[in-house]
Amino acid sequence: MGSGIATSFLAAGQNVRLIDLDDGLLASARQRIETSLRRLAKRDLGLDVESALDRLSGATTHEHSDSALVIEAVPEDMALKQAVLRAAEPLCSSDTLIATNTSSLSPTEIAAVLQRPDRFLGMHFFNPVPVSNLVELVAAGSTTEAAIEKAKDWVQLLDKTPIVVKDRPGFASSRLGLALGLEAIRMVEEGVARVEDIDTAMRLGYKHPIGPLELTDLVGLDVRLAIAEHLEAELGPRFRPPELLRQMVERGELGKKTGEGFYEW
Repeated sequence: MGSGIATSFLAAGQNVRLIDLDDGLLASARQRIETSLRRLAKRDLGLDVESALDRLSGATTHEHSDSALVIEAVPEDMALKQAVLRAAEPLCSSDTLIATNTSSLSPTEIAAVLQRPDRFLGMHFFNPVPVSNLVELVAAGSTTEAAIEKAKDWVQLLDKTPIVVKDRPGFASSRLGLALGLEAIRMVEEGVARVEDIDTAMRLGYKHPIGPLELTDLVGLDVRLAIAEHLEAELGPRFRPPELLRQMVERGELGKKTGEGFYEW
């Protein structure tokens, strides 16, 4: 997600600085970003890939920054997100907008460790970020209207569409998308139809650009399982993960990132 977000801002002409654990991870991220930029350049002939890469830098430690926007995109772990943001906030200027890319955790709870929660919100990007048109803005309990408006401006700069939702379990997109994805997995589990036919039904019958099972592979089955467990705890048994999903995660069949999920990649 971090690489995809960086790609989108670079393509929009912005300077981007990546922070990651070590130089190897930064090098891998840069390679993914370059690949994505070159793919975008085939459709956008005005995109100068080399110029975009020149505006990309990286570091393994937090440094004082005058960045206008900081986006956290670490794994969906509350303690980890809070630790990263707690370390980053004192190094930002007073008017920096700070965001979390969480798809399911409460931005209000994440913001509890911040000194200035008024400038913090959720900016939920969607995979694959460079070609997805939506960003879900999630207002935490202390988020100001000014912060929301700044975030809208950033999203529109990327030529994407913002929607604004309240901080409720699953927000809007994850809650609806997960409900569809879990039911599709149950249908596979029950032998209702083949994986490909379930996805084709949603693409052709309901005009979805991608089927729910293929999307689960792209998101990651482990990510889907974690979100389902979180929403089950918050909203009840209608989000209980299917046993098939648990079994696939236990076998390491996590989707595209491992080469095997509901499809082979």
